[in-house]
Amino acid sequence: MRKPFDLSLYLVLDPDLCGPMGMVETTRAAVAGGVTMVQLRDKHASTAEMIETGRALKAVLAGTGVPLIVNDDVEAAVALHADGLHVGQEDCDARSARARIGPNMILGVSVETEALAAAIDPAIVDYAGVGPVFATPTKPDHKQPVGFDGLARLVAASPVPTVAISGLKAEHAAAVLSAGADGLAVVSAICGKPDPRRAAEEISEAIAAARRGMRQAVEARR
Repeated sequence: MRKPFDLSLYLVLDPDLCGPMGMVETTRAAVAGGVTMVQLRDKHASTAEMIETGRALKAVLAGTGVPLIVNDDVEAAVALHADGLHVGQEDCDARSARARIGPNMILGVSVETEALAAAIDPAIVDYAGVGPVFATPTKPDHKQPVGFDGLARLVAASPVPTVAISGLKAEHAAAVLSAGADGLAVVSAICGKPDPRRAAEEISEAIAAARRGMRQAVEARR
């Protein structure tokens, strides 16, 4: 049985951006501010280092209900008994990843095109990170940004829940949700901020306000 998850405010950790505060304390503060999922991403860390950091993150997340997702490193995810694994198109194909992590771990994939989104097998994959919406220095090798119109097309093509990725901030919440995505994945909007808790609160509040506005618009049309 896979753990339930909420894509609303998905924090992707960056060890460089987190700076002196570090990923663990950034996570503690950000979860207090409303982050609903946390991904450990460190492209320069060894598997042993990912496991060490992951254990500290699991301790911080214990009892919060917020899942810990490991980026790319299947071995670390399995060793940690993490809640999930996220893979990009160049990392590991979803079917192979699912075979290695077993049936109970959350599995997310990154998709940049409608064809890739439509090809997702919901029996294997639980959610998709869709984008990039904007260009961002935190992932310099990303594909061509799709903007909000492109995001809407990717969301429509995906048979699983979606979280928008790349360059997103509180001010983008309404546009992301209007495009049909289930939430925002953020890096620099929280990592490296002087007060990660307040940064998370501002995004969480923007998401809640956007959802209220969408509900009111639906009710007004009835």
